[in-house]
Amino acid sequence: MSDAKARTNGDGDQQGSGVRSVRRAFDILNLLSEERPIVTLREITDATGLAKTTALRLVQTLEETGLLTPRQSGYAAGPALWRWAYLARTQWEVPQETRKIMRELADRLGETANIFVAHDLHRVCVAHEESPHPLRHVVDVGDEQPLWAGASSKILLRDAPETLLRRVALASPRGEPHLARLRDGATEAAERGYAVSSSEFDEGLTAVAVPVTGRTGRVIASLSLSGPSHRFPYEAVERFATELQQAARLISDQGFSHPLADDR
Repeated sequence: MSDAKARTNGDGDQQGSGVRSVRRAFDILNLLSEERPIVTLREITDATGLAKTTALRLVQTLEETGLLTPRQSGYAAGPALWRWAYLARTQWEVPQETRKIMRELADRLGETANIFVAHDLHRVCVAHEESPHPLRHVVDVGDEQPLWAGASSKILLRDAPETLLRRVALASPRGEPHLARLRDGATEAAERGYAVSSSEFDEGLTAVAVPVTGRTGRVIASLSLSGPSHRFPYEAVERFATELQQAARLISDQGFSHPLADDR
């Protein structure tokens, strides 16, 4: 093989780039969760399809860098991950004033309050305050949902260029024919000042969303209420929209900012 061609090691990784090894390392780290805080070597090989020797070498590297730590029954998150988690938390947390407004909103209206920001073809939940009802919509901070459905998506796509709308449509189950519906939904939301969705993403779920704007007046986030559809009759939707708009103005006036928010 000539020098112009990429050389590979025994695992097929390109020497000098290590891209595949990095991806494999993240595949291992992604196996950790609240439900599975410790992962065994057998679980790693079963889940990733890696050879035992390859998995063991990656695990040892992750140990050396502090990303994993050995336990009697397997491997757990290492101290480096805790340091990164602390850094991420300080960057991702929305202002306490915003959380206070959301908590009061959820308590007063009885539904879950969420803030979403757009990230490529998804919307990411960056803050939420749960409904006081036992039957409620639960979204965790960091959860991603597609931009092709939902009230918050219609808000976040208000200023989206045609190229992005087309990409979002192509990622949807309907494909390119969904483009017109996306465009119409974003336009209608802009004209009304709020958006509504019912069973677009989750069956039996209704949501009402309004824009949170930045310094330039662009939409940088959506503030929404979501819950079971039977608690969202027309009269409630109108009242929720008014309350959300008032809360969004307060949040915007406070200078809402978030690492993923785009106010360019």
